[in-house]
Amino acid sequence: MVNVSIARRYARALLDVATEAGRADAVSEQLSSVASALAQNRELADVLFNPAYSREQRSRVVEALLKVLGQVEPVLGNTLRLLVERNRLVYLPDIARLYRDMADSQAGRLRGHVTSAVPLTADTLQKLAGSFKQITQRNVVLEARVDPTVLGGVAAQVGSTLYDGTLRTQLEQLRRELKQR
Repeated sequence: MVNVSIARRYARALLDVATEAGRADAVSEQLSSVASALAQNRELADVLFNPAYSREQRSRVVEALLKVLGQVEPVLGNTLRLLVERNRLVYLPDIARLYRDMADSQAGRLRGHVTSAVPLTADTLQKLAGSFKQITQRNVVLEARVDPTVLGGVAAQVGSTLYDGTLRTQLEQLRRELKQR
């Protein structure tokens, strides 16, 4: 619980500064990129999170990472440097997640996942997002997933609500009803 409260403080401070600069969404994208790079590269994460490496070594790695990423928002670069300085870089994945949630809430967005048996077209995703916007009265950003066990139809989780229109679920419901008779 302690790391969540620490991560929340950094995420909130970063969001406040990024919002003042009018760059909250850009920082969100870049922060997510950094967090995913760490999640995908174990060696990089080991150097940055392992206390066996000195602060100076971690600082050099962060500076090299910032160079590789290119045009990083100054507020994000400063935040990463501050996390290294205070030995709090281990909280970066939580900071990224909380920052995205706070930025979405501030912008009136909801995130959701749509699962289908086959890949959905961009047009279909856009129509689904429009339908969920009408239902939730908020902008909805959908991420598509493919699961062949769905058989047909789609299941969507938007915020904390699950909308299940899959063929598998409908068949399961029919099976239960037939069993009861």
